[in-house]
Amino acid sequence: MATDPRIDAYIERQVEFARPILTWLRARLHAACPEVEESIKWGMPAFSHRGRPLAHMAGFQRHASFGFWYREQLATGKEGEAMGQFGRIESLADLPDEAGLEAQVREAMALIESGNLPKRESKPPKPEAEVPEALAEALARDPLAAEKFDAFPPSARRDYCEWIAGAKQAGTRDKRLADAIAWIREGKKRHWKYESC
Repeated sequence: MATDPRIDAYIERQVEFARPILTWLRARLHAACPEVEESIKWGMPAFSHRGRPLAHMAGFQRHASFGFWYREQLATGKEGEAMGQFGRIESLADLPDEAGLEAQVREAMALIESGNLPKRESKPPKPEAEVPEALAEALARDPLAAEKFDAFPPSARRDYCEWIAGAKQAGTRDKRLADAIAWIREGKKRHWKYESC
């Protein structure tokens, strides 16, 4: 049974009532799916099967939660009361028994193994951003920056446009505009500082 020490640490940090709940849930996942893969995603324990998301759990001040990733295809619990399918879990009594939960884990595994996973609906692309007048004028004066800006994907152009248009004062806009033109000339996207994080 491969476990992730980050989940051990996560459970240890939880409020006292939540620790046995999270430990029990984790044990049920391993019992039903011995090859389950553990990780931390979005700051909480996450479990996957064959490289696909299977389930997640979390501890809060007054309750814990547990949920299956493909919950719409599974007949489980109290959807909508809290994150996950079992509502606000305040004690082990709020969960199915061992056999019941392990059966649900196996049902979720079978769904993953079948390959009949739901596809996310693709969102229509956002419209091209309207270039603020100040940015358009600055780009018109700087052919290199204009060429680099035009080569950016629409989302990168939108980031710059929204940043400059969002300035409430002329001084702020001018500072942002100067930074933007310098970065664009270097081929840097708006959030270039965080690209390697």
